[in-house]
Amino acid sequence: MNGIGKLYFRYGTMGSAKTAMLLTQAYNFEERGMQYLCMKPIIDDRENDNVIRSRIGIERKCSWIYPDSDLYMMLKEMFDTTLVVKDWILIDEAQFLSAQQIDQLARIVDDYGVNVVCYGLRTDFQSHLFEGSRRLFELADTIEEIKSTCSCGRKTIINARIDSQGNIVTDGNQVEIGGDDKYVSLCRRCWRNRRIESTSRNTIKFEDK
Repeated sequence: MNGIGKLYFRYGTMGSAKTAMLLTQAYNFEERGMQYLCMKPIIDDRENDNVIRSRIGIERKCSWIYPDSDLYMMLKEMFDTTLVVKDWILIDEAQFLSAQQIDQLARIVDDYGVNVVCYGLRTDFQSHLFEGSRRLFELADTIEEIKSTCSCGRKTIINARIDSQGNIVTDGNQVEIGGDDKYVSLCRRCWRNRRIESTSRNTIKFEDK
């Protein structure tokens, strides 16, 4: 074992610079000669290559995490083969991990003394917790919120899904990959008001028919 590691969960809404923070941290580790590994669930397939890329243009190569990946065995094999235990493991889009995979990461922390930092969303477009996020809230040693501001000045907490006209979408699958074309970060009050507006607009259209 390499010492006392921690499991971190750093969460925020879309556009709160979570990925940029991850990549900046990776750069700092590189500058200091520290061993680190970047990872990301393959479900986020917006990139054509295995990279973590921020909206501001910086990127790093990463290892894919598949839905059936056993992260404990995957990392254990890597450490045993290379004889190098990473100081830090940085994971983007951690909300897409399963509860079992979060358990596997916690075991890696405890058995190898590695620090694992998970960056991700807390809730989906309906304000419900993602499976991976829920388990991180239950198990993480350190939980930190990355705050961002709604256009009204309040703190954003909702990752609202929108259609091509900018109307709030309230139904659909929990996971739908997208960026600014499909999501907008809002405070709870603005989310409620925009849902009411969208419902009223749809009602008027239906009555006109």
